[in-house]
Amino acid sequence: MQAALHAAIVMLPDLRKGLSEESAAKAVMPLRTLTGAEAVALGDRDHVLAFEGLSDDHHRAGDPLLRITAPPREDRLHVESQIDCENPTCQLGAAIAAPLVVAGELVGSFVALYARGHRVTPDDTRTVGEAASLVSAQLELKQMDEQAERLARAELRALRAQISPHFIYNALAAIAGYIHSKPEEARELLTEFAEFTRYAFRGQRPYVTLADELSYVEKYLRLERARFGERLQVRLEVAPEVLQAVVPVLSLQPLVENAVRHGVEQRGFGRIEIIGRHIGADVELRVIDNGVGMEPERAQTVLAGQGGGVGIANVQARLQSTFGPDYGLEIESAPDRGTTVTMTLPKFRAGVRAA
Repeated sequence: MQAALHAAIVMLPDLRKGLSEESAAKAVMPLRTLTGAEAVALGDRDHVLAFEGLSDDHHRAGDPLLRITAPPREDRLHVESQIDCENPTCQLGAAIAAPLVVAGELVGSFVALYARGHRVTPDDTRTVGEAASLVSAQLELKQMDEQAERLARAELRALRAQISPHFIYNALAAIAGYIHSKPEEARELLTEFAEFTRYAFRGQRPYVTLADELSYVEKYLRLERARFGERLQVRLEVAPEVLQAVVPVLSLQPLVENAVRHGVEQRGFGRIEIIGRHIGADVELRVIDNGVGMEPERAQTVLAGQGGGVGIANVQARLQSTFGPDYGLEIESAPDRGTTVTMTLPKFRAGVRAA
């Protein structure tokens, strides 16, 4: 039992990468241990991707699956009492072929083979079926990871399309205002602006560390302080142990931009706080402003994407598609009492890695 459990654990990370010759080659030995078969094969719909065990001198990767089993079917596993091998030295007899099904579609087969004279038992078929289900589950998780990443990329493209022209105009106007009076300051601000826009539109994976996101939030705030001067006060307090948490790119910056636009700009002055701390296995980030605030009912419509805010609903959608419905944003606000937006995310989530 311990050997079987170890075999199952060992093969999971490789199969999570998808079904290929490389992942199949790493998984067949643990699968052989798991099933107790004399030989096993993993294949796509037509060919063997990897073979391990008895008679591997003439059964190998690249062979047609038909050499060891009938064509696979989505609905059930298939038992061969004697495989049809033309090699007279072949020591293999019975075979059990189980389909690998992902999202209702047949993607391959797992075949367990036994020595001549072995009589297939119900325990054999049950074990092979369960092993195939385990393989299929990992392949389906791979597909879900890819779908989630495609969704995150699509939502990120949508957010990039919303990058505030208001901010871009004001940032460039502030830089222009320094060109004659403070040329060195203008040069530095232009560099900050270029680095921020490069970050916002970079074409890499849609995830970054919180440390990276905060770095570019600071660049954004420096550009805003060039416009507001001492009228914009900023307090940043983030626990060092949460800085390596992974977040969707441009997830914190839109919250800060909203705090500037609706918390500071409408009054002409204000204070923004960014607080980060760890709570058990999670990270909590708060963006707090002392601006004009809003009715609680309006805060919920903003979160739902029904009006106002720069990308708030987009950030919420990306957080929940990445980490699940237990994570995301909450907004607390009241007229003349400012707004607090709280982001909650896990410190670690398998498959979500920074670029």
